[in-house]
Amino acid sequence: MPPDAADSPLIARAAGILRQGGLVAFPTETVYGLGADATSERAIARLYAVKGRPATHPLIVHLGDPAWLDDWVQEVPAEARRLAEHFWPGPLTLILRRSARVPLAVTGGQDTVGVRVPRHSVALALLRAFGSAIAAPSANRFGRVSPTTAAHVEADLGGDVDLVLDGGPCEVGIESTIVDVSRGDLVVLRPGGISIAQIESVTGRTTATAAGDAPRAPGTLEAHYAPRTPLIVLEADAFARRPHAPGAIAVLAFEAPPWLSAVDVLRRASLDSEQYARDLYAALRELDDTRATLLVVEAPPAAQEWSAVGDRLRRAGRGSHPE
Repeated sequence: MPPDAADSPLIARAAGILRQGGLVAFPTETVYGLGADATSERAIARLYAVKGRPATHPLIVHLGDPAWLDDWVQEVPAEARRLAEHFWPGPLTLILRRSARVPLAVTGGQDTVGVRVPRHSVALALLRAFGSAIAAPSANRFGRVSPTTAAHVEADLGGDVDLVLDGGPCEVGIESTIVDVSRGDLVVLRPGGISIAQIESVTGRTTATAAGDAPRAPGTLEAHYAPRTPLIVLEADAFARRPHAPGAIAVLAFEAPPWLSAVDVLRRASLDSEQYARDLYAALRELDDTRATLLVVEAPPAAQEWSAVGDRLRRAGRGSHPE
């Protein structure tokens, strides 16, 4: 981490920018966030405009301490309280009924809001210096590959952000797990840095998957997290044969495929699911910057610990081939 990332004058400057309705990009353990005052509709409107994000797609509200939770939601069911106590600070977002402090502009017009406490010293220092909640999606253009370094943010958003706090590479590397606890059941809306098994071990209940009546949640559109280069994910049988492409192919794989040529680009992937997740977005960005005409990803294992990675790759493939 850069030595000045949590420097008090820099954090104080960032908090002042937020109070004036500005935008601050900051690191979390998952990805870099693009932050605005969660109570300011003017700041939220600017955030949506900078990202190019649809107004109906909600934001996550970041809190500086688990004790802030009751100020931002109407009620906290016992299971939500247990999850917060066990996993916060950490990569878990809880969907709850919003309090009057949360503008509908933050929630995409819904009566529910996603809240979490990030596990990063810079993010927590900023939140506590600001003294209030920060609404923050990932700090990139909407639908594209999420940023896991400050350099990614600068490359994507440039001068559209008032300040970028550099906290080094993100530890988790993919977004938080989102769990809806607003309707009685435990419903996982997005897999992420906390596994379903971990959630069920804390609550003692089986989780369900999202149905059509679930609240809208960040990062759950079918097309998302997409590079500019067309991307396909291939299972083992298909991966053994060279796809049809007019030029060089950029490959993310555990081992080099037999068809790899001198003009193709290979990025080897880790066999460890956590390391793979940590590297994923940086790898996609690296391959996207080559002159390849197609990005081919070897499908990850189907085991539960790979579910979040598989989710991001599936959506990235749909995002690079919009229908």
